[in-house]
Amino acid sequence: MSAGARGVAYDTLRAVDADDAYANLLLPRLIERAGLSEADARLTTELTYGTLRRRGTYDAVITAAADRPVEKIDPAVLDALRLGVHQIMSTRIASHAAVYETVQLVRRAAGGPASGFANAVLRRISRDTPGEWMARIQDSARSDDERLALRTAHPVWVIRALRRALAAEGRADELDALLTADNQAPQVTMAALPGLAEIPPGHARTQYSPLGFRLGGGDPEPVVRRSRGRVRVQDEGSQLAALALTRAHPVEEGERWLDLCAGPGGKTAILAAEAVAHGARLEANELVPARAGLVRQALAAVPKRFSVTEEDGRSRAAESPDTYDRILVDAPCTGLGALRRRPEARWRKSPADVHELTALQTELVDAAIGALRPGGVVAYVTCSPHLAETSGVLAEILRARSDVEQLDARAVLQSVSRAPIDLAAPADGSGRAQLWPHRHGTDAMFISLLRRV
Repeated sequence: MSAGARGVAYDTLRAVDADDAYANLLLPRLIERAGLSEADARLTTELTYGTLRRRGTYDAVITAAADRPVEKIDPAVLDALRLGVHQIMSTRIASHAAVYETVQLVRRAAGGPASGFANAVLRRISRDTPGEWMARIQDSARSDDERLALRTAHPVWVIRALRRALAAEGRADELDALLTADNQAPQVTMAALPGLAEIPPGHARTQYSPLGFRLGGGDPEPVVRRSRGRVRVQDEGSQLAALALTRAHPVEEGERWLDLCAGPGGKTAILAAEAVAHGARLEANELVPARAGLVRQALAAVPKRFSVTEEDGRSRAAESPDTYDRILVDAPCTGLGALRRRPEARWRKSPADVHELTALQTELVDAAIGALRPGGVVAYVTCSPHLAETSGVLAEILRARSDVEQLDARAVLQSVSRAPIDLAAPADGSGRAQLWPHRHGTDAMFISLLRRV
């Protein structure tokens, strides 16, 4: 592997750590800018995502080998050490090459003394096998959950939240399968916008979404460009979430739709294509200007002009009471359902974030219901199975409002799907639907459909 490939991986790790960048958005741009070969691009992707995915485990190894907590290591050095440890413990790259190249990265980033420290730590790690290191750090665990966290590279609070979410479906015994799925790279899934693109012949269709298919391999970007954006990279669960709203009941011509939290625009593009096909009108809103720009790019693939506003979704909905027939609230969330594609999310969020996010989600859904006409439907969607972000918000909305009823989202998804979906009925008896990586091969999308009465 070239030093350029390691350098791109390191630059991505630094941006994720220092600037809260999203690896899935940044890495393709850095690979293209560096002019990496296809082979080096694949390796860079594996190094980046593998290091991000197992960061907590590698930090425990580094702490033991350096005899100091990672919080006391310079962040630029620490990211290089994580990259080096990943190569030593989880790839076939020769340990001596991993040590040498990582030390060179540290020398360029932080100078000679820091490179000497990195050399000593990595050589200490390379003297023992990965199995010996895993046994060592697990022996230091203070609880079974902490041991599981080190083995599976998930924070303890995430493990407990996922266990509770599975237990709510009577399937707590699937936790190991879910944690394993979170650490596997997802297949690249494509969506052909309905009415605007066809699934190319020779490609395997997705099991559930009528819009989805798989690429045989290679970079999907040329396929997207050739289609002028009418074929897109999109998780199958996201496709189903958008279709659950548009196909919850038949569309009447002239309906008004709103995508309240539209960025980055994947679901918006499906809504727009469906709106064109059925004579509906779609408006989109996204608070963050950069993400609003991505929404406009996504909508450019649809042969019709759509407005995109940049407002707080709560005030945007409050401006238009009793107006819309369908509203998508794809709410800001912890992102715990997309850890395969955004592995850094597990380390970026904390339990303290959940309260703030659930309060925001509740306010967004409440405002969206107020913007519905009687008979209109809100799809409340999160890319998280955390019960506070799913059933907790749903219960609060149903408790506080007498003008809303819950539809059976599981039945709607079954009607949309190409094949039967194993959607467990939650213990609370609600009509909500929860998709899972280990069970469905999708992100862990939560979908609830609420009709204003």
